[in-house]
Amino acid sequence: MERPKYIIALIFTLLIAINSNASNKSLIYNAYINNNMSQWKTVIDEMQNKSNKNIELIAELVNYQYGYIAWCLGNDKHPEAKLYLELSEENLDYLEQKNYNSSFVNAYKSAFYGYNIALNNLLAPFIGNKSLNSAQKAIQLDGKNPYGFIQYGNAQFYMPAIFGGSKTEAINYYKKAEVLMESNKLTIVDDWNYLNLLINLAQSYQTLNNYDMAKYYCEKLMRIEPNFLWVKNELYPKILNEKTKN
Repeated sequence: MERPKYIIALIFTLLIAINSNASNKSLIYNAYINNNMSQWKTVIDEMQNKSNKNIELIAELVNYQYGYIAWCLGNDKHPEAKLYLELSEENLDYLEQKNYNSSFVNAYKSAFYGYNIALNNLLAPFIGNKSLNSAQKAIQLDGKNPYGFIQYGNAQFYMPAIFGGSKTEAINYYKKAEVLMESNKLTIVDDWNYLNLLINLAQSYQTLNNYDMAKYYCEKLMRIEPNFLWVKNELYPKILNEKTKN
């Protein structure tokens, strides 16, 4: 008689976990499109402070911390970026110790090497190749993991050409990630990573003065998420203005 009660309790617990993960994903997505980084910070702080985090929640948290660190670096909040980088590296180390998805782990290792370089450019000669190699390993371990391709693209984009970086090569890898993400329509619903990838493509083409393709990706973004006001009101007009001048 007790067994059915146990099963019901287990199913109930799993449903709560699934709903919680879905809620976190939606909150982060809304924070992203509205540039509400205080909300983003609240979500990751609450997730970090949970005492009973399962391994999937920690992996999800690493992704959200990764996004928040990027924002901190882009807004000259280096002490905060350093703090959250330390937390996310601890979480990633835990995932690696638990033999979590090795492709996932290596993709974020690549990203975190890059963040360490952003915090201290003097580290570039020592860990620049580690970032590239970790991204390559992520791809080798799982050729269907878009995050490996994204991180390899990021490494190529930010690495100076004198050291082998190539923005054209970065775009090639971003586009491979785009195809992989779009092959599963369900996973890209309310996914900040997908929108961020499309922004990477728009801005990469903008950097190369290919304004037609930059415009194409801005328009794609606005079709997918009409409420992404930063793209509509800032990035898109800027690209159109540069296109007119050139």
